[in-house]
Amino acid sequence: MTPYFDSSVKPADKLMELKLHEGIYSLLNIDKRFYSCLFDFTEPWKIDILDFMDKNYMYDLSVEDMANYTGRSLAAFKRDFKKISHLPPQKWLIEKRLKVAFDKIRSDNEKVSDVYLEVGFKNLSHFSTAFKKQYGYSPTK
Repeated sequence: MTPYFDSSVKPADKLMELKLHEGIYSLLNIDKRFYSCLFDFTEPWKIDILDFMDKNYMYDLSVEDMANYTGRSLAAFKRDFKKISHLPPQKWLIEKRLKVAFDKIRSDNEKVSDVYLEVGFKNLSHFSTAFKKQYGYSPTK
């Protein structure tokens, strides 16, 4: 315990490595979203945008958060996203959430009142309106 209290004593490299692993495991146990920030980089310090969004569409992340988590500035995120999708990020997220909700309601017979929260909508009314606009009928039908 001396290295924790005496700054003149350098901790052993093995101890530092162990503490690093412990810190990473702690972060991953707190929130699985940290996984994409810590691993699987496609370029140094950049994460594949669509892969990240496919895995995290249900979370309440702003475009700024998504940019940060994928290792980009907001401007770089928007520029890179435009290269891979004809939709802006927010519209892409809504379409993704609606598609997943549609599949869960239709194929898995899940309740609308459960599904809208699972896919990332905060408000049932907003979900119902967006669903009807996308598919032409209410989610309960």
